[in-house]
Amino acid sequence: MKRFAIRQNHWHQLFFVYCLLGSFANQALAEELWLDPRLQTLPANHLGPFEHTTENHVLAIDDAGTRVSKDGGQTWSDLRPLFDDGSNLKLRVERAMLRTKGGVLIASSMDIRQRNWTWDNKLHDAPGATLPAYVMRSLDDGKTWQDITEFHKNWTGAVRDIIETKDGRLIVSTMKMLNNPGRHSVVTYWSDDEGKSWHSSNVIDLGGVGHHGGVTEATLVELRDGRIWLLIRTNWGEFWSGYSHDGGKFWRVLKPSGIAASSAPGLLKRLASGRLVLFWNRPYPEGKTEWTLSGGDRLWSEVPVSNHREELSISFSEDDGQIWTKPEVIARQKGTWLAYPYVFEHRPGELWVTTMQGNVRAKLFEKDFVKSAKKTENGER
Repeated sequence: MKRFAIRQNHWHQLFFVYCLLGSFANQALAEELWLDPRLQTLPANHLGPFEHTTENHVLAIDDAGTRVSKDGGQTWSDLRPLFDDGSNLKLRVERAMLRTKGGVLIASSMDIRQRNWTWDNKLHDAPGATLPAYVMRSLDDGKTWQDITEFHKNWTGAVRDIIETKDGRLIVSTMKMLNNPGRHSVVTYWSDDEGKSWHSSNVIDLGGVGHHGGVTEATLVELRDGRIWLLIRTNWGEFWSGYSHDGGKFWRVLKPSGIAASSAPGLLKRLASGRLVLFWNRPYPEGKTEWTLSGGDRLWSEVPVSNHREELSISFSEDDGQIWTKPEVIARQKGTWLAYPYVFEHRPGELWVTTMQGNVRAKLFEKDFVKSAKKTENGER
């Protein structure tokens, strides 16, 4: 493994590590985690993501291997290494997994063994930084993995989401770091043969400067009219929307979404009921209209931005995102971050919610939130 390069400005490097670790350094000072009374704590501490196996058991994947639960998450098997010889990928904590309609497991992440971070504050850039993004497939419920494909070698901040469209196309949402100046971009990859081969979309580059500059960490869903909707993290106080009319090959429509958001990724999911659900961090605490801003120095970002992540919110839409239920905070922990959600629909209407940053490990039921929810309109889609 290449060494993690440390250059200049130690405060910046320590803060970058702080972000990657999800503010673990502040856990001792954080208040107790509060969960909405409608949530139930999961019996195990696994982050996931999760998927169903062929036998309808639950599979969890992490950086070292997989585990299986045959009793709805109450107990889990021992860790099963991803690769027998240990010479293949070592997945990073940001990852995504999906089981296709044909029963193939698709998993995507980055190989942390190849991490090489070279950010230089004087250059406002990270020349030569690498953290390659990969995808792989399993035909036997995660016992073995094959067709390991490298998407690109660029520094990849995260892989956030995978979907399968109605016609069987797989689409993975990931990122690329660009240079001159250093900034992030969003790119998706698509496959029409259940992950044997992959093709790149156009790169979404909306400018920016900084090690957290640009656009990042998008989640996606197929709309009822066949378009693919990409919901993109930005530093501009709201998600931006990208739309593809050709199954993720090209993103030609890019515009503000109207959904206020912190500089943190959301997770958008189509539920068995047909509703959309969104989990994300809003820019301010519930009932507040301000939060201490970061960036604006062309190091973090070119503009000041809210990194509020002490609350995780939920909202539902029955009309493909034109109108949303009023956001509700489902988890709160002052003094630390609750962000980067994973969402798994274990049974229709039963959602498992975990966070990469913070220790949310809970389940909720859709019916408890939508039966009396108030709705707000976020503009025409």
